[in-house]
Amino acid sequence: MKEVRLHGRGGQGVVTAAELMASAAFFDGKETQAFPTFGSERMGAPVASFVRISEKKIRIRSQIYEPDYVIVQDPTLIGSVDVFAGLKQGGLILINTEKKPEELKLKPGFNVKTIPATKIAIEILGRPIPNTVMLGAFAGLTGLVTMDGIKKAMQQRFKAELVEKNMQAVERTFSMLKN
Repeated sequence: MKEVRLHGRGGQGVVTAAELMASAAFFDGKETQAFPTFGSERMGAPVASFVRISEKKIRIRSQIYEPDYVIVQDPTLIGSVDVFAGLKQGGLILINTEKKPEELKLKPGFNVKTIPATKIAIEILGRPIPNTVMLGAFAGLTGLVTMDGIKKAMQQRFKAELVEKNMQAVERTFSMLKN
């Protein structure tokens, strides 16, 4: 089983990103869970969402305390929220920033990748909502979900015109970070 924790702020689509990731994995034939946690439900407040993906039935129902992967949609959370808490040694951190990983001066022991997701979202979607851009980057880095699964999840969630633009964003970052 692989566990993912996503961090961002209200309005950035963190909950939607988790649901899309879980749906994509489900369409890929895997067992999944997606659920959010947040304090005050307002725009800009810190939000976290969780995803579990497994080949076998998932019986655990708790929050994710030791994720394999952490996705940070808003880099201003680093330092104010412990976004790296419990991340497994050697775990992957994907951060939405135009900075290079070494410029962030994070503690060693983790695989840090960065992508200018907000910039790409504005370019392709016309809005600063980085969730699907980050999903594409995550899929490219990990192979945990497929492009076909992501497309099916988006078709289920969004109207046709939104699916097309969001898939452009996903495909772009998938190919940028594909292993």
